[in-house]
Amino acid sequence: MRTPPILRSPRATAAALAAVLTVVTVCVGDAVARSYPFGPRTRSVNDLGNQFVPFHAHLWDLLHGRGDGGLLLNWQSGFGTSFLPDLGTYLSSPFALLVGVFPRDRIDLAVYVVTLVKTGVAAAAMTWLLTALRRGRGREWAAAVLGASYALCGWSVAEAAYNPMWLDGLIAFPLLCLAGEWARTARRPVLGTLLVTLAWVSNFYTAYMATLGAALVLVVRLLLEDGASRERLRGLVRAVRTVVLGIGLAAPVLLPVFLGTKHAYPGWTREFAPAAWPDAAARLLPATYGFFSPAVFLGTGALLLACALAFHRGVPRAERWVWPGLVAVVALSMQWGPTHLLWHAFATPNGSPFRQTFVFSGIVVIAAWTSVARGWPDRRALLGGGGVLVLIAASAAPSALVTRWTYPLFAAGLVAALCALALVRGGRFLALAVLLLVGAQAGQAAATTAYADRQRLKQLDDYAPWGERQRLQADAVAGADGWPRYRTDPGLEQSTANDPLTVGGQGGAYYSSHTPDVTTRTFLALGGGFTSRGRALQSLDNPVTDAVFSVGARVHVPRDPHQVWNRPDDRPVTVTRSDVPPLVTVRPSAGPAQPFGRSPFRNQEELLGAPVYTLPRTVLRSADGPAATDRNAYAYEVRSGTYTLSASCPAGSEVFLWAPDLFGTARLGAAGEPADLRGDLPARRAGMLPLGPGTGRIAVTLRAERDGTVPHEAVGCLDPGRLAAAVAGLKRTGATRVTVSGSGVHAELPPGAEGVAVLAAPRIAGWSCDGRPAGSYLGLVAVPVGGGRTAVDCSFRPPGLRAGTLTGAAALVALLATAFGPAALTRIRRRRRG
Repeated sequence: MRTPPILRSPRATAAALAAVLTVVTVCVGDAVARSYPFGPRTRSVNDLGNQFVPFHAHLWDLLHGRGDGGLLLNWQSGFGTSFLPDLGTYLSSPFALLVGVFPRDRIDLAVYVVTLVKTGVAAAAMTWLLTALRRGRGREWAAAVLGASYALCGWSVAEAAYNPMWLDGLIAFPLLCLAGEWARTARRPVLGTLLVTLAWVSNFYTAYMATLGAALVLVVRLLLEDGASRERLRGLVRAVRTVVLGIGLAAPVLLPVFLGTKHAYPGWTREFAPAAWPDAAARLLPATYGFFSPAVFLGTGALLLACALAFHRGVPRAERWVWPGLVAVVALSMQWGPTHLLWHAFATPNGSPFRQTFVFSGIVVIAAWTSVARGWPDRRALLGGGGVLVLIAASAAPSALVTRWTYPLFAAGLVAALCALALVRGGRFLALAVLLLVGAQAGQAAATTAYADRQRLKQLDDYAPWGERQRLQADAVAGADGWPRYRTDPGLEQSTANDPLTVGGQGGAYYSSHTPDVTTRTFLALGGGFTSRGRALQSLDNPVTDAVFSVGARVHVPRDPHQVWNRPDDRPVTVTRSDVPPLVTVRPSAGPAQPFGRSPFRNQEELLGAPVYTLPRTVLRSADGPAATDRNAYAYEVRSGTYTLSASCPAGSEVFLWAPDLFGTARLGAAGEPADLRGDLPARRAGMLPLGPGTGRIAVTLRAERDGTVPHEAVGCLDPGRLAAAVAGLKRTGATRVTVSGSGVHAELPPGAEGVAVLAAPRIAGWSCDGRPAGSYLGLVAVPVGGGRTAVDCSFRPPGLRAGTLTGAAALVALLATAFGPAALTRIRRRRRG
């Protein structure tokens, strides 16, 4: 069998070598840090464990036909939410499909492999781009090293490693630059457009930044080329057409994602603050880490070549100044407020504020390749570049980000790079030169990877990979599952904010950038808790809300021992079952008289349709006896310390506590089990919690670990008998049969149903019933019924899907016209002449 020509190409070989070097280096760094899967330390920090692994687990379920819902509607999270925006944000990369070939209980390993594959592909793509910009015959191995340095930049190994969707942007930048190069030279218009579509579908956020970076590269290429201004303008027009058509083809995904962000609960907004210049210089060096500074580390070899470009007399003067000038302009743009907003689509990110750093890293690598492609830099260029690099390193000395490993690694890498370039310049010991340059790059990158792995665990929240706890929880959920007759909630004692996606069930917990505003506000009105300033909703562990949302089974597991604030817990895994109404119930046509108010106890009653709580008067006193002062007309003010909350609850009732701003513990009586509250408004909100049975006069011991507030109406006494009667009434008028799908609900109603049919799901944008937009019943999906009607059909279509589909179809027609129109016109003209 003959080897395909592309595999015999030096360019393809260089791209493959870059990918292998990158993957091996990342694995070595993770192994040194003893990070999963090479050691006991978890790599699931921050949103990797809280969002991305659970969403990939849900994708696994959908690929294997086991998920509740489909591409349009996710029934497992937030009691029913739109899935297409989440798919387009977290899972639309084609590499995400690789999780389907792994076992379900190895989902953490699957996501790690996807991360490695993306990083390797980014290295190969950059290598291919470099040799496309200028072939550099005989120096393809240098392009491979530079491609690896790009994929192993500090942004990749320190930030994108736990945000794997960002790695699609790392791939997108060289691909979009390649599409721009084809547009400049009037080649491959269809393939270039498809590359744009792939980039924007895979991850629109980083694709936006990559498109801006590719536009800058294209402008430089147009300025440097020889030719008439008219031809340059034509190249620019072709590039604009390529981008517009490519984004248009991606519209079926992009528009639902865009509108999903518009309907989402407002996130945290913050003002941009530029990084201190010593910190910015320090992040160019190995073994540094900082959350609020640009992670620009590239390896000393790449930086040396980029710095040497201005001194390289073998490169035309225009290139020697334009490429370093572009590097300087982009570096300054990262530190200036208006251009910072431009890079980030005019919104300062909630987390790390330098997410465009990968584009800057790519431009530096292109400048480094420009210094090599025409010929190896001479002694003058190396000395000049080395001097500039030493000055940059010296300017980083005042930064607290510099570690004891930074300068030794930098010095070793600089010596190795200088020796390697001197050897290859002399034409001897090529193998030794390659070994020195590759070794310096791999060693520095592996050390930086290992250091970042350790620092992330110290500075960010982390989550355990799939283990015995998740297996027991998943087994309990599967054993209790009765969907769609009732929901099964995996429980409030969560391992992540997306437990329903990880272990199954149809719970209320949900964490996404697209958490709907109506869902969050409905949960808050009912006493729900959250983190991430309202984007991460917690399960509603309450019999009343279980009845409202048809939660017939609730799993209880021990507190997660992996979370540092949890106390030891040896409780077994149990399941609590409840008699609840069906998913669709019929309420009186008049509906509730009042909208939601301040008290979550009264709001629950409004949504249930019956009074079930007694709200006693409370008195809050500190440990030494004085009464707590009022913060305002609705809440007490508390400081760090111990308090006693006194009230009276009827015997036989169940006591519930609502203290959303309290961070500490609550215990009913002297023998009660302490309950944890993690409130710290506005970032975190503690949910309503059950404390135990009411016995007349009660005393709740509150231990506050931080300053906060406690509402005057903090205690609710639930009457189980009234709740049972209310549930029985809803069951009598509820649907006799409910069928759900990945795009809607069909419910059969009892004879003579009159009033408003209410679906136990938040009324998020996209619901319609009987061909008309669905109504809202205190935040839930509703539709009027009566006149002998025996069934209700409600469907869900994410906002923007229809308009996106039409836009995509129009872009496809335009692309076909671009591809085949000229040939068709030529044939028509020939026929006419014939």
